[in-house]
Amino acid sequence: MMNKICAIVVTYNRKILLKQSLQALLDQTVTDFDILVVDNASTDNTREYIDDLLQEERIDYVNTGANLGGSGGFNHGLKVACKRGYQYVWMMDDDTMPTPTALEKILEADKILGGNYGYLASEVLFTDGQPCKMNGQKVLKKWFDESQYLKNGILRTTRATFVSFFVRTAVVEKVGLSYKEFFIWGDDMEYSNRISKQFPCYMVAQSIVVHHTKNNDGSSIAKDDGSRLWQYKFAYRNECVIARDDGLYGRCYQFAKVNWNILKVIGSHKPLKLKKIWILISASIRGIFFRPKIEYIKLDSDK
Repeated sequence: MMNKICAIVVTYNRKILLKQSLQALLDQTVTDFDILVVDNASTDNTREYIDDLLQEERIDYVNTGANLGGSGGFNHGLKVACKRGYQYVWMMDDDTMPTPTALEKILEADKILGGNYGYLASEVLFTDGQPCKMNGQKVLKKWFDESQYLKNGILRTTRATFVSFFVRTAVVEKVGLSYKEFFIWGDDMEYSNRISKQFPCYMVAQSIVVHHTKNNDGSSIAKDDGSRLWQYKFAYRNECVIARDDGLYGRCYQFAKVNWNILKVIGSHKPLKLKKIWILISASIRGIFFRPKIEYIKLDSDK
């Protein structure tokens, strides 16, 4: 009898972190789940480096054949997990290190909620134990309507990231797959936002993962030294899709955000100001015409 849960780990050229993440998954107090490594055609011999772990019966490895970005990798992983008949998927980046009870606490929350949720997301910490700024979740304004769950460390949210993101495949069938067209940045925000519009969603504070990012500064184009500017081209384009889905308020908010960031760039002491301003404007214009289609998948009821 197959396991019901599939942990999806998307990776690209970070074999050392990936191996640590896989070991953290194998060290979970709950063991009846499978692990799917989605490799975006890494060029650093990732497959060979983790070969010893791939001998584990619970770990499977798929190579996408091309670098699809994190967005394409998660889309691919979701599709594979749904086709294989899993009931739950647990999504994370290759620099996510779940603490030993991370999945156990998620499953406890699942039981408390009676399975009535869209997604469950872990509390994400930086390596120093402080909250990871880039993984902050958006709390529902009327969270107090479900304050009975607070004693269990369960808080209603509307947005989360793919750094420990637990979702039922029945929900995936209903809302569709995450956008592969995003390539990087924003696919998790859009997907969690899409799910939370149809289902109640929660952060599980007792489920803790550590995100091994290079720093805990969050993301800011004004503060960027220039090494990640290409990523902001995707970020601001993709944010336009999310803003559009949030109606007039979302559009106005995004317009204000872009202009505010232009002012921050002008007032910063970092280089490449004109290039940053051009990225903000051009990416936002591209976002107006960027309209990816939701891809749906049908679950096999016989599995």
